[in-house]
Amino acid sequence: MKEADGMNIKTSQLGKGYVHVYTGNGKGKTTAALGLALRAAGSGLATRIVQFMKGRHYSELNTIAKLEGLVKIEQFGNKEFCRISDPPDARDVEMAVKALERVWGLMQENTCDILIADEMITAGLFKLITQNDILDTIGASLTGWNLSSPGGGLHRGLSRRRTSSRR
Repeated sequence: MKEADGMNIKTSQLGKGYVHVYTGNGKGKTTAALGLALRAAGSGLATRIVQFMKGRHYSELNTIAKLEGLVKIEQFGNKEFCRISDPPDARDVEMAVKALERVWGLMQENTCDILIADEMITAGLFKLITQNDILDTIGASLTGWNLSSPGGGLHRGLSRRRTSSRR
């Protein structure tokens, strides 16, 4: 998609970029990211949430609406669930690409302190975006963003990158 090199990606007021990646089977990954957003809102920090693969109304939308603009959420998905066993639907791919473009746009705009790319990794597992898209986005966030990306499982490349950056 886009390269971090040569882009004008600004640093949030928190300074150095941090990446939180929540993975695993079952529930709790989006909830953990929402906890990060709630804590940030309590400190007056702005959080933007871009949801990949979600187009239904979830109860977190009701809660976020009560946070008076400190946390904003945008959904990029269809109301129907994707199935990993089915080939990617063109509409799902289009929505995932739009979500990725929105994440990059928010990084360039510098309009938030925390950016949550909800289900971005899962969108990669479902082949709606590429592993390189994910790695480029995480790499760009390390130049001055606080990116949280809940998702199902780690790609091999992302897992290697995580292991090699533990120094």
